[in-house]
Formats: sequence, structure tokens, C-alpha cells
Amino acid sequence: MNDPVEPLACAELVELVTAFLEGDLDQAAERRVVDHISHCDGCDLYVDQVRQTTEVLAGLAGDAPLSAQDRERLLAAFRESSR
Repeated sequence: MNDPVEPLACAELVELVTAFLEGDLDQAAERRVVDHISHCDGCDLYVDQVRQTTEVLAGLAGDAPLSAQDRERLLAAFRESSR
């Protein structure tokens, strides 16, 4: 049986998003985040934006300047996540 989840405020989610995406939260905190984003469209979108941005940035080469192609990929990820 699932115990009730203590509600999570949007501001708390912002503080936890990186740890959530990296799988670094304990089970209770992760459950609170998942519960929150399942009910909050704004935070669901925010988490998706952070996830996409992280994926795009991870694919960039070290300290090299941002190429036009990488810039477009990053902008496309932002545009897609804001729909």
C-alpha cells in the first residue's frame, strides 16, 4: 500500500531537479518529485526543459566554442520544450 506523499512546492522542485535527473534523491524525495510533476504542468515542462538542455549540453565538446550546429540544437531543444 502506498503511504500519502507530502506535497512538494514548485520552489522545492526547482531546488531538487538536478538531483532528481541524476538519480541522486532518496526514494521518498524522488516519490515527492514524481507526484508533483504528475499534477503540475508547469513543473513537468520545467523538468523536461532541464533534461533536454542537459542532454544537449552533454553532447558539446569541452571548452570549444559553440558551433552553429550545436547552437541550433540547443535552441531547438528550448523551443520544443516550451510547446
